[in-house]
Amino acid sequence: MPADRNWTADNMPDLTGKVVIVTGANIGLGYEAARAFARKGAYTILACRSMERGEAALNAICRESPQGSSDLMQLDLADLSSIRRFVEAFQQKHEVLHILCNNAGVMALPYRTTVDGFEMQFGTNHLGHFALTGLLTDQIIGASGGRIVTVSSSYHRSGTINFADLHGQQSYNKWGAYAQSKLANLLFAYELQRKFEASGIDAISVGAHPGYSATNLQFAGPHMERSTLQKIIMSLMNEFFAQSAAMGALPILYAATAPNVQGGDYIGPGGFLEMRGYPTKVFSSEASRDPNLAKKLWAVSEELTGVRYKALED
Repeated sequence: MPADRNWTADNMPDLTGKVVIVTGANIGLGYEAARAFARKGAYTILACRSMERGEAALNAICRESPQGSSDLMQLDLADLSSIRRFVEAFQQKHEVLHILCNNAGVMALPYRTTVDGFEMQFGTNHLGHFALTGLLTDQIIGASGGRIVTVSSSYHRSGTINFADLHGQQSYNKWGAYAQSKLANLLFAYELQRKFEASGIDAISVGAHPGYSATNLQFAGPHMERSTLQKIIMSLMNEFFAQSAAMGALPILYAATAPNVQGGDYIGPGGFLEMRGYPTKVFSSEASRDPNLAKKLWAVSEELTGVRYKALED
């Protein structure tokens, strides 16, 4: 499917009066998305784990878009208590949420666990965003035509959900764990859309992926492993094959704002192998569209996080 006529952030509608949350907004895709939302007038909340890096990003955005309103709030998706504190603080200031970009993530890390004992990639990329979205459901429902954009990856195609060893305690492969988390992202996004439709709620859930984009995400694993060789390889790959973070953010922005986007769509780059290019509707794996697999993952996610989507159960 061809890209949507070279769609860029300039094609976004005016977002004055809209409230937007971008997770992981201090760098890379999240930062570029937050910049674009702010330029279009949205009240943009940078949800960041590091307040120091978040403050630098916020200052840069405010200098560029002084006419807009932006804010910084601390959020660690690897800590359920941090997620609850974030939501409580948000709810004290805002009654509605128009756009939630579930963007933050980690990739191909050596084995780590979250504060709550989940494997770090599954816990951060999927369970953290599952809990965040669930706790913000009332605010999303309160915004007519709200959108949730969950960022996945082409790696989802090689992913499987290993319910017998979700947290890699028996056997761990860093790329396998990453692929599992990215498949989980799409299973969640599509199941959330099905629940919106079944409940008659005026909101949509959309998946997106950035293709191969040059960000710092690729360097976290090699840094933790202290692998100079891996850092060199990633640097060369980014230099010669990757598109910019600004281009990589376009599918997220398109999914969040384009008028022709429908619930359950998957947006990615329209170029060769979806590695780069302008955003368009693309196709995800058969496994990602499996409603039975999604329901099972949803139930497990509720049990692990303690978060239920009560507004979607009535």
